[in-house]
Amino acid sequence: MVVGSGGREHALVEALAASRLEPEMYAAPGNPGMAGIAKTVDIPASDLAALRDFARENEIDLTVVGPEDPLIGGIVECFSEEDLAVFGPSRAAARIEGSKVFAKELMHHAGVPTAEFEVFDREESALAYLYSTERYPLVVKADGAAAGKGVTVARTREEAEEAVRACFGGKFGPAGRRIVIEECLEGREASVFVITDGEEVLPFLPAQDYKAAYDGNRGPNTGGMGAYSPIFWMEPATYAAILEEIIRPTLHQLSLIGSPYTGVLYAGVMVTPEGPKALEFNCRFGDPETQVLLPRMQSDLLELMIACGEHDLSGREVEWSSEKTVCVVLASEGYPEDYDTGVEITGLENLPAGVYVYHAGTEERDGRLYTAGGRVLNVVGTGPSILEARARAYAAVEQIHFEGMHYRTDIALEAIELEDL
Repeated sequence: MVVGSGGREHALVEALAASRLEPEMYAAPGNPGMAGIAKTVDIPASDLAALRDFARENEIDLTVVGPEDPLIGGIVECFSEEDLAVFGPSRAAARIEGSKVFAKELMHHAGVPTAEFEVFDREESALAYLYSTERYPLVVKADGAAAGKGVTVARTREEAEEAVRACFGGKFGPAGRRIVIEECLEGREASVFVITDGEEVLPFLPAQDYKAAYDGNRGPNTGGMGAYSPIFWMEPATYAAILEEIIRPTLHQLSLIGSPYTGVLYAGVMVTPEGPKALEFNCRFGDPETQVLLPRMQSDLLELMIACGEHDLSGREVEWSSEKTVCVVLASEGYPEDYDTGVEITGLENLPAGVYVYHAGTEERDGRLYTAGGRVLNVVGTGPSILEARARAYAAVEQIHFEGMHYRTDIALEAIELEDL
């Protein structure tokens, strides 16, 4: 059973269903895109007890949790009461995403290279700090999970002040009751994923995502507007350094404090002139990075997840195809702020070959498809080059329509030039 209803979960359902183990698939609550490959279950991802009861009654062998909230809320502990297997970290380990303060202090104690930071639990003291420093730009982060939207890169004191007031003013609910203000790192950003059983580390390929809402990396942060794989600019030595200087020390520190980490760990990394530094950690697969990584995976994802739960990752490697992938997110007008739902979607028939469409925020009524979220569809093009994968993705985008449809037109544009170098 895959828990969640977005594009990441759609990609997970598709990859797990393709396993040679031929699993019977469930998705809770799922979405219309998953309905053809999994039995959708009308249980929200937030109802941990109902999910547990369903898993027990239907003899679910493995539950894979897509979004962070159930993990932060303790779904692993809830399921363990019934000896039910879950792929994902414990509530204690999931604090690495649930609290930016916890993550930064963990990195500090582990000696992980990261941005210098200060922690504030009062608006007045945070504003006083902003007026005491000339070190702009700064990054303002809500402490708790805010669906990828609680981070502001403030170029000026006024922007930083606005971000601080938004956090303490309740824009992100309980997530903004404490904040982190840190230096703004300069360099190239990448998303790095590993599967780990707390000891062994099984690296995935890195991916490049786009968080800003508009072309040219302008506008507010979102949950992600696109992604591509592979990353041509990252040298193997840099990736090795990320594993040895960021991933492994973090996992070791979690074990030291009695919170060993099992599942997938996602590190947002900035490769600076001084070397790679950690921006943040997430306790689950990335969205939309999962959508560009899983179509390239040739290994059996379900077997790897089972091996993780059995502490049997030693000696394993993930095999990847040489295909390139580009994901373009189609969003509702106004996202990541206020947006309308219930808008009809058309044009999903007869899409070009080499294209995957993952449903992120959709619902079906009377045989028609409608928008049901901020990020609506993930359109993924594949091909022997980034150029071709990108062309296929955008050709498919041109066929799809819903009123107010918004997307970035510059996804993977720089990768075309880098691929030719």
